[in-house]
Amino acid sequence: MPMRLVTFGVANSLDNFIARQDGAVDWLVWDDEVAQITNKFWKTIDTVVMGRKTYEVAARSGSGAYPGVKNYVFSRTLKQLPGNKVEVVSREAVEFVRQLKQEAGKGICVMGGGELAHSLFQANLIDQIGLNIQPVMLGTGIPLFHEIKKQVDLDLLEHKTLKSGGVFVFYRVKKTESDA
Repeated sequence: MPMRLVTFGVANSLDNFIARQDGAVDWLVWDDEVAQITNKFWKTIDTVVMGRKTYEVAARSGSGAYPGVKNYVFSRTLKQLPGNKVEVVSREAVEFVRQLKQEAGKGICVMGGGELAHSLFQANLIDQIGLNIQPVMLGTGIPLFHEIKKQVDLDLLEHKTLKSGGVFVFYRVKKTESDA
């Protein structure tokens, strides 16, 4: 059985921030073109994992749960969330995602959250990266990538210039024998 693919999917500013310092994402362009790309990707996954901070931003703008997929939030402080649309995971994210990859199912999306993605990159668990690069420079904010202790080589799988002036890029992470 092939392993499930883990994709880090996020929108970012040209200067590589995923949100303003206060977590605001009011600068994001969401239009029909982005919705079409997102819907195409959404058909390839059945699981979303996110950190507590990403969940809290999503919860402020709706339920915090993404529809039609299993939602996991990694948190040491959240205990239980209302409803049953999101499962809080208090154990270590790397081992949990490693186990998810072994289970049957579609792909897994790491939604937003540079801190969560950082730990998964360090553990060689990210297989793909999808970026919706917005035509804005924020100057400061929450960084897209945190310092990684190694080089990560990528193969470009897809790219598209958006009518908004943004760019969508989709990469496969090249795996080396030492990553196994």
